[in-house]
Amino acid sequence: MPTQPIDVNLQQLLRGRHIATLGTENTDGSIHLTAVWYLYEGGVLFVATSTQTRKFRNVTARPRASLMVDTRHPGTERGITATGKAELISGVRSAEINHRVHERYLSPAALADPAVGPVFAGFDDVTIKIAVDSWFTWDMATIDAQYFNKKLATPGYMLPTE
Repeated sequence: MPTQPIDVNLQQLLRGRHIATLGTENTDGSIHLTAVWYLYEGGVLFVATSTQTRKFRNVTARPRASLMVDTRHPGTERGITATGKAELISGVRSAEINHRVHERYLSPAALADPAVGPVFAGFDDVTIKIAVDSWFTWDMATIDAQYFNKKLATPGYMLPTE
């Protein structure tokens, strides 16, 4: 069952070029987390991957996944986590989607370089599609205003992250 549409500011965050964290379930019930490139289109999330990866094997066996996208600027962190049914896409459709994912993270020069673009295209031979059924969001600026009287915005209060 689809969820309510998400706020335009959160859609903007999802359309940004961030490294996301994908969570899938391992055979022992533990969670496999991995950094991924992603694409957000039409309320759906896509992750390019390989049939050789654990995330592929996990989604094949247990078709659910979570994807977290966040900014990491001390005091203004915000993020969104999506959870939903995961579906594997292969063939021409996968190649088309994966190319759009790669275009978000690689320059035209990198995509045209025979040692880069075709290697990514060959390695990422499937796509994970996440049909989102729940969203969870957070915004440190809002939390700061509600609970800390904007004290966390004071220069020097929040240490830089690495």
